Amino acid sequence: MQKIGHFIGGKHVDGTSGRFADVYNPATGEVQAQVALASQQEMDAAIANAAAAQPAWAATNPQRRARVMMKFVDLLNRDMDKLAEALSREHGKTLPDAKGDVIRGLEVAEFCIGAPHLLKGEFSEGAGPGIDMYSMRQPLGVVAGITPFNFPAMIPMWKFCPAIAAGNAFILKPSERDPSVPIMLAELMIEAGLPAGILNVVNGDKSAVDAILDDETIQAVGFVGSTPIAQYVYSRATASGKRAQCFGGAKNHMIIMPDADMDQAADALIGAGYGAAGERCMAVSVAVPVGESTADALIEKLTPKIEALKIGPYTAGNDVDFGPLVTREALARVKGLVEQGIKEGAKLVVDGRDFSMQGYEDGFFMGGCLFDNVTRDMDIYKTEIFGPVLSVVRAKDYEEALDLPMSHEYGNGTAIFTRDGDTARDFASRINIGMVGINVPIPVPLAYHTFGGWKKSGFGDLNQHGSDGFKFYTRTKTVTSRWPSGLKDGAEFSIPTMK
Repeated sequence: MQKIGHFIGGKHVDGTSGRFADVYNPATGEVQAQVALASQQEMDAAIANAAAAQPAWAATNPQRRARVMMKFVDLLNRDMDKLAEALSREHGKTLPDAKGDVIRGLEVAEFCIGAPHLLKGEFSEGAGPGIDMYSMRQPLGVVAGITPFNFPAMIPMWKFCPAIAAGNAFILKPSERDPSVPIMLAELMIEAGLPAGILNVVNGDKSAVDAILDDETIQAVGFVGSTPIAQYVYSRATASGKRAQCFGGAKNHMIIMPDADMDQAADALIGAGYGAAGERCMAVSVAVPVGESTADALIEKLTPKIEALKIGPYTAGNDVDFGPLVTREALARVKGLVEQGIKEGAKLVVDGRDFSMQGYEDGFFMGGCLFDNVTRDMDIYKTEIFGPVLSVVRAKDYEEALDLPMSHEYGNGTAIFTRDGDTARDFASRINIGMVGINVPIPVPLAYHTFGGWKKSGFGDLNQHGSDGFKFYTRTKTVTSRWPSGLKDGAEFSIPTMK
């Protein structure tokens, strides 16, 4: 049985706590590895290692730090297939989806190559008699990220790339469900030239999380996961005087106006609702057709498409639409919520609960489910299902449709499909959601913009990646200076270069 430990000080380190968690192959249901769960002492050692390495890294000029990111991007492209295969084996994603996971993280690394520009401060000459004022952005020191199972490549890179490019050392606590790729990323960073100790990967459970939140050395924590845990991490981290950037659950609505291209809308819903088995925080889980005729037409378009979805392991080829859920517990939870929806009176138009694949009967597979006539008082509407389940909530008009995402406790992402510019503009202006798509079902911003939800989907003042990533992992120092006039002797005749 493979044992997965930690990555500390630039090398693999065996776990010493004696505690392990099983790592499954979701397609077969088999335990394929065991990952060590860190003790308080192991986490303390990793943090001390990071703290010792960080001052020299912070003193390295930003352009040289950016060159490490540049090399890291090259290595990610070189090892794309290997990373995707490892990701799919532990998570269950299809290979194209796993490559997308890596690529969306790679794009943030590409953005961080611009760290020298992003870290520039401001300067005011002659702010007073002989006085100049300037500001500089400086790293916080040691920072940490606690990342989820559903994007084991992308979200760790969203966290550690800007943090490290800004001069910090980083402690990564990834999900224990799919721990291999985060360690592979740390190996690549070392190969790219990152000094040992600047990126440490410590596997663990709640004990490791609490050790991060309570440690006085760690200055900031980034988290992605469920809302209850996001609230817990935010509260405990800020109570310890840390910066916290915590992103939680979602219930993403897509409104379909009567003038929308129905084929386009249906295809968008299929990909956004069932891709990655619905295990995405930006998955569309609620479709809101406006008007009965729109709803009837949408159901008619969706039903055969959902029934025709190709489900299977990542080894079945690139034309598989989605794979298994991540664990047996996740599968049981989703099936339980589907049963609850039936009890509450929703109409189950497509039932994928009995899906079984020959040779993979013990895998965590489930077919796509489609509910119609869902109402806002039902659990399947209020709860983030995190599975291949799409709920249709019918709205009589635009204002009722708009009120559904506006009134929901989550505010991660939303979309509207329409051909009317006035409607689209009104929607984008009024909606109280962090990320908005207009004829785009999953409006995840590119790396040079920022990602973040509103309401109970996000806790903290700054978003992930983009300029906010650098703001979160640095603090501003402002200097007021006055110097006597005078010139220094001597001349240099060779072109100045970075030293």
